[in-house]
Amino acid sequence: MKLTHIIPLLTLTTAVYAAPQSFDFKDPKGVNNAVFKLDAPLESINGSASGISGNVSFDAENPGATTGKVVVAAESLTVPNPMQKEHLHSANWLDVAKYPEITFEAKSLANVKTTDNVTTADATGIFTLHGVSKEITVPIKLTYLKGKLSSRVPKLEGDLLVIRGNFVINRNDFNIQKGQSEDKVSPTIDLSLSIAGASPTK
Repeated sequence: MKLTHIIPLLTLTTAVYAAPQSFDFKDPKGVNNAVFKLDAPLESINGSASGISGNVSFDAENPGATTGKVVVAAESLTVPNPMQKEHLHSANWLDVAKYPEITFEAKSLANVKTTDNVTTADATGIFTLHGVSKEITVPIKLTYLKGKLSSRVPKLEGDLLVIRGNFVINRNDFNIQKGQSEDKVSPTIDLSLSIAGASPTK
């Protein structure tokens, strides 16, 4: 076989078997966030969390193979009302001293659809809250931004992976004041995740 035939084959092989990138979601800018909402008959509670970290393995050539773990520091959950925040963190509710992390570990993706640099999928994995772990499926959107890390973090070259996801959990499933105060604290919790991870050029 001629050298001119071998080179394209080697290039193709390299592309097919390119190693996945590791994206770090500990954001130096502190912009990454998770938003939560509980809409009960008597009161609506809205809050957010900024203490986000984790790592995701992503292959631009095979987005469906994405796996990883996102971690939220429970003590970073906040609401506008100081007394509600104190209750939220207390042993009666989230007990952040005993259960300092809320995590989602994605194991597999289904219904994967990719257009250009955007992939939508249903991510199935283990969600852990208040010491209870359950398998859930979360609809997510992955946006791969090649070479855009410096646009977010000056003087740092590399790629970005942006993850967006919206889903609902039930606090009763995680033994958080099960069946209690449902007129003021909704059992269903709407969660929204908006995070970007960095893969610096080595």
